[in-house]
This record gives sequence, structure tokens and C-alpha cells, in this order.
Amino acid sequence: MSHASPSASSSVSSHDRDLPKWIEPLLLLGPTGVWLGLLLVIPTLLILELSLVPSIRPGQVVNPSGLDNYALIFQPIYIQVLARSLFFALGTTIICLLLGFPVAYWIALMVPKRWQNLLVVGFVLPLWTSSLLRSYAWITILRPTGVLNSVLNSVGVPSLDILNRSPAVLVGMSYSLLPYMVLILYASLEKLNRQLLEAAADLGATPFQVFWRVTVPQTLPGITAGALLVFITGLGDFVDPELLGGASSMTAARLIYNQFLGATQNWGFGSALSSLLILAVSLAIALLLKYGDRNASNV
Repeated sequence: MSHASPSASSSVSSHDRDLPKWIEPLLLLGPTGVWLGLLLVIPTLLILELSLVPSIRPGQVVNPSGLDNYALIFQPIYIQVLARSLFFALGTTIICLLLGFPVAYWIALMVPKRWQNLLVVGFVLPLWTSSLLRSYAWITILRPTGVLNSVLNSVGVPSLDILNRSPAVLVGMSYSLLPYMVLILYASLEKLNRQLLEAAADLGATPFQVFWRVTVPQTLPGITAGALLVFITGLGDFVDPELLGGASSMTAARLIYNQFLGATQNWGFGSALSSLLILAVSLAIALLLKYGDRNASNV
């Protein structure tokens, strides 16, 4: 049986010591960094560069300066589109939070452990279908002769005309994004320290005080993460506003689509809009990373 000589082992150890310490992290993160660089960083930089290029159409220059692409965003008609997108995203976030928290609380704290995973899988089952198919299903439900009005008319309630209006968009977006909110809140509530709940009740706190002063602070990072995920996804949603809202529900996603693939063909303005949305999302994520961790550490 052969043994490595002391000189050979010493040379290997000295070779290991000669490698800089920053090499190993680079080797581990290198594949991920290349992937993110090719599919995220470089496309984002290309969009930013394109947003600063003067918008040119055959025979005319739409915006002689690249900065005019950003100035065009602040015209009243486009401000209205951005405000509508924010309204849909914020409204969907509030609806998902109000509906998702009781569901996640019930699954995490009131359902036996053996049934929790089954309920979570059942609740996120609609995500396994196409978003386009879900939107068409809501069209079938909400149209004037659809399922909803048939049920309402059978009990003597007048029909509701909400298709191709803002309520239909909120319904469709909330249905599509509610499972994400429930999953994040369930993961946060599952880690809840129940001893603190029992201690608060023993000290005479009412159920509302226990919920507001003990449960909510412990789950605040999960609430923030779920709200941010739903808000960002809703801000860029294209299918639900397009199919359920009709022509009167123009959003930022549809406006960007028109600039690139529609009849407008104004890539500079579309890139400026995309850059603005990317900046807004990045700012929201930065605030979450800064204040979300602080809230988690204070619990």
C-alpha cells in the first residue's frame, strides 16, 4: 500500500493556501451570475439604452431626443394609464390580503397537521392551469348571460353588468394572484410562536388584542413579502385587464405591448415605460430588503 510523501502533501497544502479566498465564492456563484447576466442584466441594459434613443418612424422623427421618451410619460393620457395600473395592482393586493390571511390562518393554526399539505395543494391547484384559460372561464361566469347572472336571476336579484369594467379586472386578478398570497402567509403563520399567543391570553388580552399585537407583528415580514409579490405581479399583468377589462381598461403592460408589437411601433417610448416600471419594482424590493429584515428582527 503506497503512502503520499510528506513533500507531496506539503506542496498540495501550500498550493491550496496560495489560492485567494475570493476564488471559491466566484466558482460557486459563477454559473448563477452568468445566467442572471445573460437573461436579466444585459436585457435590462439594452432596454435602458433603447429608451435613450430618439424615436424614429419612416419619414419622421417622433422624439428628437432620447429624454423626450421619458417626458412623454408625463402626458395626462399616459398618467391616467399608469394610475389605472397602480389602482388595479393595489386593489388586487388589498383584496388578496383580506381574503388570503383568514384562509392561511385557518390552514396553519386550526386545521390538523395531516390535512394542511392537502389543503395547500388544493388551494394552489388553479395555478396548474393556463392564465388565459382562467380568464376565459371568468368571461363565461361574468358575461350578461353567464353563470353569475343566471344564479342571481334565479333568486330574484337583478343582473350585474361588470364584464369589460374595472370590477371584472379586479376579480380576475385577485383570483389569479390569491394563491401566491396564501402560500407566503401560510409559511409565515406556520412558524408562529404559539406560546406567545397563550401567554397573551393568560394575561387577559382579548382575541382581537392577541391578533393585532402578537400575531400580526410576528407575521409582518410574510405580509410584506406577500403584498409586494402580488403588487409587482399585478402591476405587470397583461391577460386579465386585456380580456376582462376591454378597451376601457388600458394598463401599462398593454401600452408597452402597443409600442413594441402594436400599430404604434415606438420602441423608444416603450423602453422608457419599461424602464420606469423596472425602477419602481426595484425600489419596492429595496424597501422590502431594508425594512422587512428590520421588522423581522424586531419581532
